[in-house]
Amino acid sequence: MNITDVQIIPIKAKDGLVAFASLVLNNELYLSSIGIHKKADGSGYRITYPTKVLGQRPFNIYHPINKEASKEIEEAILTKAKEVMESSNDRYNRHNTQGQGI
Repeated sequence: MNITDVQIIPIKAKDGLVAFASLVLNNELYLSSIGIHKKADGSGYRITYPTKVLGQRPFNIYHPINKEASKEIEEAILTKAKEVMESSNDRYNRHNTQGQGI
């Protein structure tokens, strides 16, 4: 499996959701609206695939069908998310410490 063009868009955190991800799979399929959530215990992040609710029942729009694919996608997204989140935190910290003699 070839995963490329992983993009992370941070959002204002709400109910644990902190960002959305998209990626290109095998240079043939674009997948987007993958949620990145902070784990409840604070130990990292988890991802969720998009769903649509019809009536009372949620339906998966798409998702991996085996553990290997799931693991590869999760690793690609979470690796990029970590880079983006650390970069965002660095920019935030630099901005908030300017002019404070720190």
